[in-house]
Amino acid sequence: MNISGSSVLGVFASCTDEFVFVPYDASPETTGELEESLGAIACRTSVSGSSIVGSLMRGNNTGVMVAGFILEKEIRAIRKHIKAARLTGELNAAGNLILVNDTAALVHPDLSDKSIRIIQKTLGVEVKRGTLGGLKTVGMAGIATNKGILVHPKSSPVEIAVVEELFNLPVDIGTVNFGSPLVGSGLLANSKGYVVGEETTGPEIGRIEDALGYMPI
Repeated sequence: MNISGSSVLGVFASCTDEFVFVPYDASPETTGELEESLGAIACRTSVSGSSIVGSLMRGNNTGVMVAGFILEKEIRAIRKHIKAARLTGELNAAGNLILVNDTAALVHPDLSDKSIRIIQKTLGVEVKRGTLGGLKTVGMAGIATNKGILVHPKSSPVEIAVVEELFNLPVDIGTVNFGSPLVGSGLLANSKGYVVGEETTGPEIGRIEDALGYMPI
């Protein structure tokens, strides 16, 4: 599917097992498909008026981290649904910087100790700095659920080993949208289901389903 005419779903939306946060311009048809596929409640939001919600927000079933420049009225609206905290400092595009599920988080290696503490407290997870495929923007270079993890196809054995140990889950490599290595940019997934950019091929979908542990109906 697309969101706002784009196949980079992870840039425009972010999800947990319970909620999927979408921009205000997402169509009713799109939000309905997201709710059905992810088994989640759609919440329309923006971050300082921006529609790239997925790049600026990341969370789990305990809470969400949002970019530090989010407006007060926006974060208040999010907090009606789930605990939310600002990621302060120069690096604050939370969706790009954090790979997380309910037990652990891999984050941009240059995040400050203060940011790490905020993430630990808000999301209730063990946090470790790292890279995927040599990229520091681990939130777009991978995707994690409580069942499995899919990462950038050029992730090194050392990087994969770090993720496996941190999350204690199987890790696989893959692509989305006909060869894009930024799997977090083209895929929304939780423990119940997933949606993927419409350019994604059948073999790519097969790898996604294997990595994230989806059983055929």
